[in-house]
Amino acid sequence: MLLRHLARPMLASWFVYDGVQAALKPAEHVRAARSGVELVEKSAGIEAPLSEKQVTALVRAHGAATAVAGLFLAVGKAPRTAALTLAALTVPLAVVNQPFTSGEATRAERTRKFVANVGAIGAALIAGADYEGRPGVQWRLEKARHDLALARQAKQGAVVAGTKGAVKDVSSSVRGAAKEAGRSTKDAAKEAARSARRATKAAQEAAEHAASLAAGAVHDAEAAVRAKVA
Repeated sequence: MLLRHLARPMLASWFVYDGVQAALKPAEHVRAARSGVELVEKSAGIEAPLSEKQVTALVRAHGAATAVAGLFLAVGKAPRTAALTLAALTVPLAVVNQPFTSGEATRAERTRKFVANVGAIGAALIAGADYEGRPGVQWRLEKARHDLALARQAKQGAVVAGTKGAVKDVSSSVRGAAKEAGRSTKDAAKEAARSARRATKAAQEAAEHAASLAAGAVHDAEAAVRAKVA
């Protein structure tokens, strides 16, 4: 987005200028830094105060770090990290320039610098929260939770469907076996009925043959008796 490419260098210009000035001309910032260091030493109970040279080195290092982070933000190199770094580096300046305690500078001057520092911190935090249209961490976490829930539901649905399919297959197999058994029973009954009919028919034929033989024997006997009588 064009506005983003314009706004970042504009925001970074203040940090770069202030950082370069602190690194090249630390004397203008040492007095304010000394008051801030003394406040920290008094709050932490440190008995060995920093020397003037050490405070000057801290001011130079802080200015150089601010200038480098500002350049990174201006050229769009790791802009979110650079912006958050600038916000963190500006916090000590806001503490040093806070108007709520006495100091060498007038309250009005310290208030002006304090408000400028707070505004710079807010602007840097806004730039650090710019995802350039990409999803944020919260959205990605919610998306991951949603996808995980869908995957679990799909897995449960697959398990239920598999169980139902297995039950259906077993039921089909049982019905098929019962049907086959019924068919076998019917076939056996039919075969037994056919065997019984064949046996009955054979018995009837044997009885008729025996009766015929008996009738023939009686007839022959009667003929023999008649012949003897004659």
